[in-house]
Amino acid sequence: MGKSGTHERLEARPIDDDSLMFVDDDHFVEETVCLVTGAGSGIGRATAVAMAANGTTAVATDVDESGLAGTAELGDEIGVDGRVETVAGDLTDDDDIERIVETAADHGTLRYLANVAGMQHIDAIEDFPMEQYDRMHDVMLRAPLYLAKRTIPHIRATDDGVGAVGNMASVHGHYVTSDKVGYNVSKFGLRGLTQSIAAEGGDGLRSFSISTGYVKTPLVTEQIPDTAEQRGISVDEVIDDVMLGQSRVTEMMDPVDVANLFVFGFSKHATHLNGGDLLFDGGMTLTYE
Repeated sequence: MGKSGTHERLEARPIDDDSLMFVDDDHFVEETVCLVTGAGSGIGRATAVAMAANGTTAVATDVDESGLAGTAELGDEIGVDGRVETVAGDLTDDDDIERIVETAADHGTLRYLANVAGMQHIDAIEDFPMEQYDRMHDVMLRAPLYLAKRTIPHIRATDDGVGAVGNMASVHGHYVTSDKVGYNVSKFGLRGLTQSIAAEGGDGLRSFSISTGYVKTPLVTEQIPDTAEQRGISVDEVIDDVMLGQSRVTEMMDPVDVANLFVFGFSKHATHLNGGDLLFDGGMTLTYE
C-alpha cells in the first residue's frame, strides 16, 4: 500500500461475519465459558466477541464499565451465536480477580481464559517510575498468573479436562526495544507463564501465547498522530518508518486478526499447541535487511 497521506490506516477493520474466523468444535457451545480480560476495547473486545460468535459464552471483564457495555452491544449487533456477559473488575485487586473467575464459572463450564489486558509506559530505566512498573506487573503478569491459578481447577473439574489458557504476549516477548522495560519484562514473563502452565498441564489442559507486532488498538493508534506532530512527519511515515520499518508486512494488524488467533488456539485444531507461541509479527523479529 502506498503512502496515502490519510489517517485511514489507523481505522480497524470491522468485527463482523466477514472478518471473523469460525471453527467447528464440539466445545464451542453456549454452556462453555471463555473468560477474556481487557475486554472493554481493542483485542480483548474482539476476542470476547469472536468467541461468542463461535457459540461460547464469553465473559468479558475490564475496569472500564462503559467499554464493557460497548462490547456487549457489539455482540448483539452482529448477532453472535453464543453470549457476551460482562463483569467489571480491577486486576490489581485479588478479591476482584476471585470474584471475576467465580462469576465466569457461574455462567457455565469455564474452559478458556484469554489474558489480554495490558498497558504501556515509556521511560528510560533510570527514569522509570517504580509505582508504574508495579502496576504494569500487577495487571500484565501477576493477574494472569492468579487468574490461571483460579481458572485451572475449573478446567480440571470438567468431564474431560479440556481447556486452555491463552496469553497475549508480543514481539516484545522475543526481543526488546528501549524505554519499555515494564512492558518488555511483562511480555517475556507471560511466555514463561505459558510454558509453566504447559509443563503442569496435560490430559487436555493446554496453554499458548500470541505475539504480534503493532495492532490497531486505542493504546497504539491514539499515540500515532501525536508522534507525527512531535517528529514533524506524517502519520504514514510514523507507520512505515518508525513502527513497521523492520516488518515485511507494511500494515498493522486489526484486533479481529488477533481475536481469530485466540479462536484457533482454543479450538481442537490446536491440540498440539501447548506452551508454544503464535508469532504473527509480519516478519519483524525473524528477518532483517
